[in-house]
This record gives sequence, structure tokens and C-alpha cells, in this order.
Amino acid sequence: MIYTVTFNPSLDYYVKVNNLKSGIVNRTASEYITVGGKGLNVSLALKELGDPSFAYGFVAGFTGKAIDERVTSAGLEHDFIEVGGRSRINVKIKSITETDINGAGAEVGEEDIEKLTDKLRGRLQSGDWLIICGSVPAPLDDKTYENLLKKIRPAKDVNVVVDACGGLLTNTLRYKPFLIKPNIFELSEIFGLKTLPNIKEIASCARSLQKQGARNVIVSMGADGAVMVTETDQAMYVRAARGQLVNSVGAGDSMIAGFVHEYLRSGNYFSALNFATAAGSACAFTQHLATREQIEYIESLML
Repeated sequence: MIYTVTFNPSLDYYVKVNNLKSGIVNRTASEYITVGGKGLNVSLALKELGDPSFAYGFVAGFTGKAIDERVTSAGLEHDFIEVGGRSRINVKIKSITETDINGAGAEVGEEDIEKLTDKLRGRLQSGDWLIICGSVPAPLDDKTYENLLKKIRPAKDVNVVVDACGGLLTNTLRYKPFLIKPNIFELSEIFGLKTLPNIKEIASCARSLQKQGARNVIVSMGADGAVMVTETDQAMYVRAARGQLVNSVGAGDSMIAGFVHEYLRSGNYFSALNFATAAGSACAFTQHLATREQIEYIESLML
């Protein structure tokens, strides 16, 4: 079974504004609302690809209720833990450029994390996948994912995937996650790079993360594709398909879903990276998460 964990789910409010200007009243050209949060996006993308998953997360307030209702309507199996405060609303403004305004999130305490820990301990079995993604609400810190893995101590053959920023990601490396997926900007931040690295430098940084414990590392580079180093000592690069950027939100989450889907099917790292890159590109070229048909079409352009 595949389990996803989203500490900070959201309602994402997308608005398109033609030529946004600050300091005045702007009118929307279009608008819509979706469920957000990286783990939930992974589950939704996996469902589209035909892979069932079970989503865990924390929700609060009227926005949390709306998230629960929309996830139920989407047909995702889930078990959300109700906490204090209010689940966040993220505003995604699409104009000449993209502007995101992300909310802080619900109030998640240690007792809430213990509830999640107990649920995961009771469900995780040999061969399962545990995908932990995204930010954590304040006042939780960058040891949150590390502490979660320490408490649940998943079996060696449970494949843990982590997609997060900074210390939230690097602190988990001692638990030898099967896969981590920083993007090129997050990688640069981790290593304190002043300029964006080239492909050779990316592979070198990824190998450094392997030495710290990660088994496999994918570094996504948006329109420039992705680099991967594997535990079988392979280094590979895949170009992204060319197309018009519509919405970058969810592209990284679609990459993870695409990788897991294809790896489970083929067991081949390059095939999985190629399909993952196609899934990320297809998401970027659509209004929200891409359909399987769209992903397979983009993949055909990359062959």
C-alpha cells in the first residue's frame, strides 16, 4: 500500500488577473478552488494513474471540513486528524507572472503527531510506501519529519519518500529514505550555492546527499528536466518536454507520483525518471493536475 502524509493541507484559491497591478483594485478574469498540500497532490495524481493510496493529514476549522469533503468527493481513502485552528487557504495569482500567498496552517501539537504515529504504526507493513511531503505549520520545526520517522521506525523494506525544504528534508537522511526530491533551488539552498549548479554539479551534490543517507535522489529543474543518482551508482539526466507553462503548482508532486507509479510497474530507474518528468511537465502545462492521457502524450514526445 502507498501512504501519503500531509501535515499542512490547504484550499488553494486560484485567480487569474490580467496585468496585475499593486495598490489598486484588480478584477479576476477567472477563479477556482482546489484541494492543496503536497501529499494530497501525490495521492490525487496516483489515483489518476490507477494506483490506490491512503492519505493521512491534519485538518481544522471550516476550511478543514471543506478539504475533507473534497477529498471524499474525489474518492481518496483518507484518515484526517482534526486539530485546532484553521486549515490554510493559499492564494495562487496567475498574471504576467505567478504569485503565491500561502497561509500558515492549522495548530498541530505533539499529541496530534502521536495520534498520527499510532495510526502509521498500525498500518505500515513490509513492502509499503510512505510518502511524506510539504511544509509543516508553525510552531513545528525542521525536526518534525525526522522525529516522525524515529517514532514509527518503519521496517527496512518500507520505501520512504521525502519531499521537503532545508532541514526538514536533510534531517531525515539518517533514516535512509528510498527517495528524496529537492528541486534545483532547494538543492542550492541546502549547499549554500551562490549560483544555480550545472548538471555535473547537481549530480555531485546529489551524491553528497546519498553519503548522508538518501538511497536515491532526484533533483527537478523545471523546464530543464531532472537529474537522478541511484543506489545502484547510476547518474542520469532527462530533458523535459517543451510547452507553455500554465501552472507550476503540483508539478513536483506529480513527479513523485509518476516515479512511484512507473517504478512499481517496471523496477527501472531510468524509465521511472522519464515518466516522472513527463508527469511533472504535463502538470505544468495544465490548469491543475494532469490526466493520465496527458502524461502519456507528453511522455511520447520525450522518447
